[in-house]
Amino acid sequence: MIDPTIRPLDCANDVEVEQVHDLEREARSTLTDRRGGPRWLEDNPAIGSGWADECSASIVRVAYIDEVIVGYIRARIGDDRIVRVFDVYITPEAREVGFGDELLHEVIATGRRLDARAIEGFALPGDRHTKNLYERAGIVARLITTYRPL
Repeated sequence: MIDPTIRPLDCANDVEVEQVHDLEREARSTLTDRRGGPRWLEDNPAIGSGWADECSASIVRVAYIDEVIVGYIRARIGDDRIVRVFDVYITPEAREVGFGDELLHEVIATGRRLDARAIEGFALPGDRHTKNLYERAGIVARLITTYRPL
């Protein structure tokens, strides 16, 4: 049994930043063929080599086994005091052991400490795993946005 280990991304550690950058590329590559994926990718540019800077603007937590990062979550608290989860990704080899739940739990706890009033997350249509993750944490759909290119 693996106990999920979660901590803030060490943005001063080039090895950790590169691991998260690699996971981001992996996560984004899975979205190109998913319903809503291309539009999400268009609206949400990659952090890329800017992860070190992203740490000062966002809540970034990583899940790891030994010293290998196997997942991450990135969220921000807006002026409206709502925490918005923009990215949550666990590499397929590390899924189904609770990393996603623990990452989301850490963001919720951080939001509470920072006096946030709510949390929102985003899931693509048909992304049952992400929707289930949010629902286990008590985060439920409040709006469905539809889209069609013209």
